[in-house]
Amino acid sequence: MVMTEMPLTELETQVTSAVEKLSDSVVGIDSTKLARDNRFGIVPIEGQGSGIIIDSRGTIVTNHHVIDDAAKVQVNLRDGRSFIGEVIGSDPATDVALVKVNAEDLPYATLGDSESLHVGQFALAIGNALGLPGAPTMSLGVISALGRPLPGTDFVIEGLIQTDAAINPGNSGGPLADLEGRVIGMNTAMIPFAQGVGFAIPSETIKRIIEQISKQGRVIRPWLGISGLDVNRSVARRYGLSTESGVLLAEVLRDGPAYRAGLREGDIVVGIGDAKVHDMKTLVVALTKSTIGAEVMVSFVRTGSTYETNLRLAESPVPVAPRRR
Repeated sequence: MVMTEMPLTELETQVTSAVEKLSDSVVGIDSTKLARDNRFGIVPIEGQGSGIIIDSRGTIVTNHHVIDDAAKVQVNLRDGRSFIGEVIGSDPATDVALVKVNAEDLPYATLGDSESLHVGQFALAIGNALGLPGAPTMSLGVISALGRPLPGTDFVIEGLIQTDAAINPGNSGGPLADLEGRVIGMNTAMIPFAQGVGFAIPSETIKRIIEQISKQGRVIRPWLGISGLDVNRSVARRYGLSTESGVLLAEVLRDGPAYRAGLREGDIVVGIGDAKVHDMKTLVVALTKSTIGAEVMVSFVRTGSTYETNLRLAESPVPVAPRRR
């Protein structure tokens, strides 16, 4: 019996072409952390993840949690070569890090436009799933939702891409791509006991973090010097508030921009510039569109009346990191 080769469908051709285009730019990352053990003293703890080469000179983007506190970062290329990587910058809040290896003329990926994505379009997740040897693992799925928060964190600065493409341990830091082979996100998390629920950091977020780390060696964020509580209907009823959305200020630091602008505990922030503030997430997202030193108009409610004040943004004195469960 003679077996004949079945021709690929148009969709299959797109998928295989995208995988071929991207695979050489996906790297494996082995990290070694040193931890203290009561019995054996200092012991190495090894972890595995993925990364994406973003230029021919050996710059690689990966997740912060892949290289966090690593004493050694080893980058493994698809062609079998390995390099010791240098972490040139990392941002815990968005889980993005940049690593550099001493190499030239490397194949690299193109970062696409995550702002033009649509729920339901196909997506490819590529990475070194489970640290298996050989070529990167590919899975095909769809974009399930956009602008998602990551379960288990206090807050998210940018909305995440949710996908049902299989994301497994070792995929972290690998690309989520469209059928043209453009990177639209970076795989960052999966929910262990869920079926087909994975998350990726949007490429537009990655671009902004890369730009700041490349220019300044770190990410600079505006800071108000406040802590607050999301206002909703139940919170409004409990505290007798006149509005059912916004951020109720629980603390206003005396050396912070908010205090200097006249904001006090008990005020409810309802607007930043032209953006309405419904909760802490929308407040933080509004701030990311402003620059350090810029003056913004803050709308707030006090004793049932709405006021406005000008606030000059300052740099956050400490890095902001989400808590993971």
